[in-house]
Amino acid sequence: MKRRSVVNRTKIKKNRIWITVVLFLLLTVLMVADMALSATALLGYAMNTKLSDTVLGLTGVFEEYEKTGSVPASFTGDYFVNDGGNVVDKRGRDTCAKGYSLDYSTGERSGTVKVYSDSDDRVLAMSEEEGLKINLDEVVDALDEEGNKFDIKGLLLPWTVGSDSDQRFDVPVWIARELSDGREVYLKSSVVINATDYVTVDRLLSSLMVVYMVVLLIVIINAVNSILNQKRLIKMFFTDGVTGGRNWSFFLMKGEQRLKKRRNAKRSYAVLDVDVVKYLNFCICHSISEGEKLLCRVYRNIKDTVGRRDMVVRCNSADFAVLMEIRDPDSAREKINSLMKAVESAAGEYSVNFHMGAYLIEGSSDRSARKYIDLEELYNNASTAREALDNTDESGISYFDSKMVEDQRWVNTVSERQQAALDNEEFVVYYQPKYDPRTDTLRGAEALIRWQSPEFGFLTPYKFIPIFENNGFITEIDHYMIAHAARDQKRWLDMGLECVPVSVNVSRTHFAEPDLAEQIRDMVDKEGTPHELIEIELTESAFFDDKKAMLRTVTKLKEYGFAVSMDDFCSGYSSLNSLKDMPLDVLKLDAEFFRGENADQRGRIVVAEAIRLARSLEMRTVAEGVEIKEQVDFLAEQQCDMIQGYYYAKPMPGQDYEQKMKKASGPQQ
Repeated sequence: MKRRSVVNRTKIKKNRIWITVVLFLLLTVLMVADMALSATALLGYAMNTKLSDTVLGLTGVFEEYEKTGSVPASFTGDYFVNDGGNVVDKRGRDTCAKGYSLDYSTGERSGTVKVYSDSDDRVLAMSEEEGLKINLDEVVDALDEEGNKFDIKGLLLPWTVGSDSDQRFDVPVWIARELSDGREVYLKSSVVINATDYVTVDRLLSSLMVVYMVVLLIVIINAVNSILNQKRLIKMFFTDGVTGGRNWSFFLMKGEQRLKKRRNAKRSYAVLDVDVVKYLNFCICHSISEGEKLLCRVYRNIKDTVGRRDMVVRCNSADFAVLMEIRDPDSAREKINSLMKAVESAAGEYSVNFHMGAYLIEGSSDRSARKYIDLEELYNNASTAREALDNTDESGISYFDSKMVEDQRWVNTVSERQQAALDNEEFVVYYQPKYDPRTDTLRGAEALIRWQSPEFGFLTPYKFIPIFENNGFITEIDHYMIAHAARDQKRWLDMGLECVPVSVNVSRTHFAEPDLAEQIRDMVDKEGTPHELIEIELTESAFFDDKKAMLRTVTKLKEYGFAVSMDDFCSGYSSLNSLKDMPLDVLKLDAEFFRGENADQRGRIVVAEAIRLARSLEMRTVAEGVEIKEQVDFLAEQQCDMIQGYYYAKPMPGQDYEQKMKKASGPQQ
């Protein structure tokens, strides 16, 4: 079964727009709050500066009162003197309210006074914990009552100081100072605030506002740009470069979510694998550009045929994955047949065929079962069904069934047990003799593998060798067979038997290793077997891979004294090129030439010419699959060197082959 590519299905988290909005609003609130605090701090600083100037102006009054017991004539405001809670001296009204302590220092004068707001005026609010605050609304009301044009709320708005720059506002305050004898003198004065003072504050606040606005603008631009970039990246990540639609990653992520979270428990689905048969050949004949146009048409036709909520993506070179909703499994076939017609119509004027594998998912009310749905596995089931059509070039549809499930389970079982079987030597070497058809004498043998499993019994190669070829374990089997064949040959030599060469098949996968010839030499040398008694057998298909690597390995094997043979000669399409390039020793003629309705006519001609060609190239020939005497007589007449088939002997255990060798060696001993 063809294995699909595995992708990382880590969930991609999107930037939620509401998070950005909340963060923006929070930042805005923080900035506004900071602006208010900054404005209060700046105004408080300005007021405290003005207040310090007022206190310094009254220092002489306090000093004069302490010396003379009366305020100087120059001070015309209200005052009162407190002595232990009793007012001992007073002028005007006592409107002193809450206050706080103020330290002042300038030049040689410094000290501490208490500052109180005026109860008749609500512009200033004071407390020992928070200091001085300005009530802007009261300031505006007070100014408006006086008919003043000066708008204190303009602090937060751009404005220009013109002819009104000499405007002023007097804020009444009470200043108290303790005398040396314990009495406290309270003087009513005012803090003079000029328009120019607010201009300075206004400019500072305006500058701060500009900075805040720039920061907000940068945050907004960055947030919007981040969201747009993520959307572009997500679109790029989930877009197929050929069709412009969604890709395999999107199919796995969104499709699996849809199957797991479907609300209607009775809703059924079909997973399809649609393949363009021999797509590479189409591109070779009509160009890659035409091939991509074909894929685009197939994609559009599928998308136009399935439902709006169904999914279709291109997942491999010429494979499309489809997830579509169906009413029930019975009606699915009609819908899938319609889809196949739509796909075939995409071929247009070209002769293109399509294979479609289908896996049906029936509705289930078991939520726990839906929780563990693996869409990739379901698609692999559809691919397994499609691969059942690989032996035909005609368009067709195949449905995944229970037999395919059993076949896949068997593949998994073999893969799980293969290493243990190798370690326990459950694989048994069988031998099929090769005879000279002219003399009926034993001339060679082929080593064949069987699996004597304690769990599954006796297994023939077709039950496990294809699995080993797919999962790569076949290279371990090659080593196993070469070592055991060499070991048997050495044992028979030590018994005094006349040994004949034994051929061992080496898979095409193994020829990717540059030191294969050295590996084979070392294994045979380890058993102490002469190299001429081991023949390395290659399939013709192996010559279609890396010819240079193949030629290098074959040349080295011959240098080390091993014979090299080609199996299934003439079963492919480039056999003559192989003969021209490779220094082979033996040709094995494919058994199919002796089967079928033309076996007695055209097949005989081909076999005769192949034997003659091999003899001209100084190569020996082996005809395999020979079962009847007429075939033996014909091959003997054509001077075929050896015959391997049921006519002479079936594959047999080593002990039985040993007996045949003893019989063959008997008359000569």
